[in-house]
Amino acid sequence: MRRFASLLVAGVVVTGCALKGDVRRIENQLTEYREDTARADSARAVMLARLLDDMALLQGLSGRILDSLRAQNRSIFAMQGVFRGELTDIQRQLVAIQELTGQSQVRLGQLRDQIAQRSIGAPTQAAGTGGEGADTRVADAPGPEELFEMGIQQLNRGSPTTARIAFRRVLDDHAESARAADALYWIGESFRAEEPDSAVAAFEAVVERFPNSSRAPMALYKIGLDAERRGDEAAARLAFQRVVAGYPRSDEADLARDKLRQ
Repeated sequence: MRRFASLLVAGVVVTGCALKGDVRRIENQLTEYREDTARADSARAVMLARLLDDMALLQGLSGRILDSLRAQNRSIFAMQGVFRGELTDIQRQLVAIQELTGQSQVRLGQLRDQIAQRSIGAPTQAAGTGGEGADTRVADAPGPEELFEMGIQQLNRGSPTTARIAFRRVLDDHAESARAADALYWIGESFRAEEPDSAVAAFEAVVERFPNSSRAPMALYKIGLDAERRGDEAAARLAFQRVVAGYPRSDEADLARDKLRQ
C-alpha cells in the first residue's frame, strides 16, 4: 500500500515537471512569433513608406509634365497665330504679284506686236526699171477681209504674234467693217493658251465695243470656260449668267444654261 502511494506521488511530480516544460516551450514559441510578427510589420511599414514616397514623387513628376505640356500647347497656339498671319501676308503678296504679272504680260504682248508690226506692217514699194527717173509705185493696202484671212493663216501656222498684227490692222484701218468684231475676238483667242488675262481683256472688249455682234456671246462664253478651267467657279458662273441674261436666244446661251445646271 505504501509502495503504491509512493509510486503515485512520484508520477504526479513527474507529470508536473512535464507540464511546466510544455508551458515554457509554448511561451518561448509565442515570444518568437511575436518577434517575427513585429519584424514583419516593421518590414511592411518600411515598404509602405517607400511606396508612399514613390507615389508622391510620381505625382510631382506628373504635375511638372502637365505644366510643361500646357506651356508647349500655349507656344504652339501662339506659333499657329503667327503662321496664319504670315500666310495671309504671303497670299496678299501673291495676289499683288499675279496682278503685276498680268499687267506685264499685257504690256509685253503689246510691245511684241509693235515690233512685229514694224517688220511686216509697212506698205510695200515696187521700184521701176527705167533709170534715174524711174517711178516708184506704192502697192494697194489690203482690205479688212484680206487682213483677217492673213491673221487666221498666221494663227494656224503657230504665229499668234504675227496674227495679232493683222487683226489689229483690221481694227485700226477698218473699225467699221463687219470683220472688226471678228478680229477683236480672234485676238482674244490668240492669247488664251499663254496669256489668259490678256484673253479676258480682249473678250471683254468685244462685248463692250460690239455688243450686238454674234461674237459677243461667244466671247462671254469663252470667259466662262477659261474661268472654269482655272477652278474659279464664281467667275465662271458670272460669265455664264451674263450670256443667258444678255443673249438669251443665242446658241451660247443654251450651252451656258447647261453649265449653270451642272
